[in-house]
Amino acid sequence: MKFTISKEEFLDAIQQVQHVVGARTTLAILSNVLLRAKDNVLELTTTDLDVGVSCTVPCEVIEPGATTLPARRLATIIRELPAQEIEVSVDQKNTASIRSGPSFFKVLGLSSEEFPALPQFDEARDFQIEQSVLRDCLRKTSYAISTDETRYVLNGILFSFKNNNLTMVATDGRRLAMVEQEIEFPQSQDIDIIVPTKAVNELARLLGDQGEVTIRVSNSQVAFDLGDSLLISKLIDGNYPNYRQVIPGEAKERIPLEREGFLKAISRVSLLASDKSNSVKFIFTPGSVEIVASSPDIGEARETLAINYKGAEITIAFNPEFTMAPLRNISADEIYLHLIDEISPGVVRSGTGFLYVIMPMRVNA
Repeated sequence: MKFTISKEEFLDAIQQVQHVVGARTTLAILSNVLLRAKDNVLELTTTDLDVGVSCTVPCEVIEPGATTLPARRLATIIRELPAQEIEVSVDQKNTASIRSGPSFFKVLGLSSEEFPALPQFDEARDFQIEQSVLRDCLRKTSYAISTDETRYVLNGILFSFKNNNLTMVATDGRRLAMVEQEIEFPQSQDIDIIVPTKAVNELARLLGDQGEVTIRVSNSQVAFDLGDSLLISKLIDGNYPNYRQVIPGEAKERIPLEREGFLKAISRVSLLASDKSNSVKFIFTPGSVEIVASSPDIGEARETLAINYKGAEITIAFNPEFTMAPLRNISADEIYLHLIDEISPGVVRSGTGFLYVIMPMRVNA
C-alpha cells in the first residue's frame, strides 16, 4: 500500500476517529486505526466493539491496500510532521514508512484482517434529519444523561420516533431534558432506541452545520451516516422509564426570564453555595427575583434581578449547576420558568420544542 496525502486532511481525519480508541484495550488491534486506500480515497476506521467510527478523506493512491497502525501514536506523529505533504508506504509485514520533508518514521502495524468488521445495516429503519438540527437537539439534552451505572438505561439519550416526531430525552432522576423535532417517516417505522453516552459524545463531535444525517436502526445497533463519516453504536438494551409522568401538570406561575442575565446571576451567587446543601434559593416577588446562597461556614451571596412577574410571592430552591445547565445550552434570549409551588418540580421552557424539568431542594430558612 502506498499513498500521498495532505497533512491537514490526514490529521483532521484521524482526530475524527481516534476518540473511540480506549487508553487500555484487551485486544491490541483495538488500539489501532484501520487504513484502507483505494480509488484515491483513504478510509480510516476505529472501534472499541461497542462504538465504531469511520471517515473518508481524499488522497493520491499509488498502490491500493489496507493495514492498521496505532491510532494515538499515528495522530501524534502526523501532528508534528514539518511538511504539508505526507507519503505513506506499507510493506507486506504491515510496517509503515512515513515521509514528510526531512522527517522519516517507521511504525509497526498489524494486519487489517485482524480488525473487527463494522456491522451491516441491510434491513434497517431509515430516518433523515439535518445535521445542524440533530446537533442542537444533542446539545439541549446530553448534559442531563445519568452517570449512575446501576441505572444503565439512563446512561444515554432516548430517541423516540413516533407520529412524524423525534423526541429526545435524557434524565438522571433529579432533572430531565426533552426536545421534540418534526421529521417525516412512515408510521410503520415508529421505534424507541437508547443511544449510549459514548456514541452521543462522538456524534456531537462529528456533526456539522451543513448536510443531512441518515439514522439507520436495526435490532441492537444504530448507524449515523454523515456522508464523509459514519458512526455505528450498540444500543442500550432495556425500557426507558415513562418520562411523561415526570412532567408536571398546569403551572400556576409562568415567569419570563432573560436567559443570559439570569444565568450570570446564578453563576455569581452560586460561588457561595455550601458544598453540603449545594442549593440556591430563588425568591420571586412582583417585579423581581432575589437569588440567595448562604453557607454557615463560608458566608452569603445575594443578587436581585428586575423581572416581568406579577404573581404571588414564591420561594423555591434548586441545585445551581442543574439550573444553569439548560441555560448554557439553549440560544433563546428569553426562557420561561413554570412553577406550581415550593415543593413541585420547576419547568424551564424555550420555544415550542424544549422543556427541562428540575426537582426542587429543601428550602433552608
